[in-house]
Amino acid sequence: MPQPTATPRAAVPHEIDVVIVGAGFGGMYMLHRLRGLGLSAIVFDVAGGVGGTWYWNRYPGARCDVESMQYSYSFSEQLQQEWQWSEVFAGQPEILRYANHVADRLDLRRDMRFETRVTGAVFNEAAHRWTVRTDRGDVVSARFCVMATGCLSAARMPDFPGLASFKGNTYHTGHWPHEGVDFSGLRVGVVGTGSSAIQSIPVIAAQAAHVTVFQRTPNFSIPSRNGPMPDAYAQSWKDAYPARRTEARISRNGVLTNPNDQSAVETPEPERLAVYEQRWESGGTTFMAAFNDLIFNQASNDTAAEFVRGKIREMVKDPARAELLAPTSHPIGTKRICVDTDYYLTYNQPNVDLVDVRNAPIEAVTPDGLCVGGKQYDFDAIVFATGFDAMTGALTRMGIIGCAGQALADKWEAGPRTYLGLMTAGFPNMFMITGPGSPSVLSNMIVSIEQHVDWISDCLAHLTNRQFDRIEPSLAAENAWVQHVNDVADTTLYPRAASWYMGANIPGKPRVFMPYIGGVGAYRQKCDAVAANGYDGFELAGPANVTLAAE
Repeated sequence: MPQPTATPRAAVPHEIDVVIVGAGFGGMYMLHRLRGLGLSAIVFDVAGGVGGTWYWNRYPGARCDVESMQYSYSFSEQLQQEWQWSEVFAGQPEILRYANHVADRLDLRRDMRFETRVTGAVFNEAAHRWTVRTDRGDVVSARFCVMATGCLSAARMPDFPGLASFKGNTYHTGHWPHEGVDFSGLRVGVVGTGSSAIQSIPVIAAQAAHVTVFQRTPNFSIPSRNGPMPDAYAQSWKDAYPARRTEARISRNGVLTNPNDQSAVETPEPERLAVYEQRWESGGTTFMAAFNDLIFNQASNDTAAEFVRGKIREMVKDPARAELLAPTSHPIGTKRICVDTDYYLTYNQPNVDLVDVRNAPIEAVTPDGLCVGGKQYDFDAIVFATGFDAMTGALTRMGIIGCAGQALADKWEAGPRTYLGLMTAGFPNMFMITGPGSPSVLSNMIVSIEQHVDWISDCLAHLTNRQFDRIEPSLAAENAWVQHVNDVADTTLYPRAASWYMGANIPGKPRVFMPYIGGVGAYRQKCDAVAANGYDGFELAGPANVTLAAE
């Protein structure tokens, strides 16, 4: 019987207005907006379909930590009204279905090329164009590049000696097999206790014969209280979407959290504990909105941290194990606070062990498992929940070369430098969606994605209508913004944590606080003001390569 023939890959144009790298929520909306401007565009993505992080992160229990009614596009009223979420906090399969639904409704795939990795992007200074190359042999000349590569897309595998010698299967939570994994009857080691581990460990432990978790740094986690989406709750959002979306856009983090404008330390203890209890029972990351100074005041933060540590001690029956799981090395919220379903309760199961590797680190992977502190642990499978080279890794690995042959990886060697997280000096006509120096991972990502895509779209319309060839930030504007990002971060407790926000999870990566913590609303105002002032801080050049003054 003849085998079915694969659908031929559509041709890639040699010249185009815009190359978009990434087919997640940023790349999808960017393509839609560019079509509306009448600009030609093509999207490249190494994945086999749309969805970005939700295409790759299929590990057991993968779930969004923003409520479903807020984690969706707002640009289309039709999309808002027609999509029905089944859970309060949507799981990965449902979010991926949503991404595919959007791609279908907007007919996006005809301008996308999947299973295609961008291997280089070089700026031609004379032509004011980018030459983009892929591993499929494509060579495309584009007026502009938009990097929609995502903040958490460059998975980090640990460099333990002997990794290749392990006889069983190894998995990374960020590159999970699409067919799923059956752990029934297996001895499983899980390395890491960040968000993906906290979500996956209860699910794996319900299936495996035995699970051993290797923890270097415990993380704070709040119960999600997830459940089926109540029809009345969903309708209340759909009825009020215009007003609520507007409110989210000017909020601190793009999520409506019912913030409490009181100081924790100035609130009497009985009242303070009652507020924490109410937030704990309602669940989710809105716990950090319990008081207005939890990320600014160490004494206030201590009250929240101790409340959560008390909850951990209540849930985990073994006192010694509870203390290992109770974080003390960083203020609560300064690493991305996690949201879980029965994470701490899982450690009461007889088939779950916890190994502290802070003082006795993992020495090597052996053919049979892991050697830790001189002791051998045997496994049938190992799960690495070891995170990502966040915010910069996907870009610095791509072979991006700007003016005078400068590599982006070299420019950012001491830490990322951007203006508004949108562009970087020396790399004209290259935009970043939710790049370092923007709220990005400290916000509801879809709110920040839409804001960036809308700003970039308006900018491209401005350049096209006025026949500008080139835009890039001035070095002075970039330096001032980098300083501002650091100054704002230093007013908070965030830099006190060795987090991936600081690049601390990657050996040798500079310790620089990468996202902008000034707030989604304040950041939007700044971006709008820059555009209204003729793109203040940017240098725009015309057809004769003459730099034009701001209008």
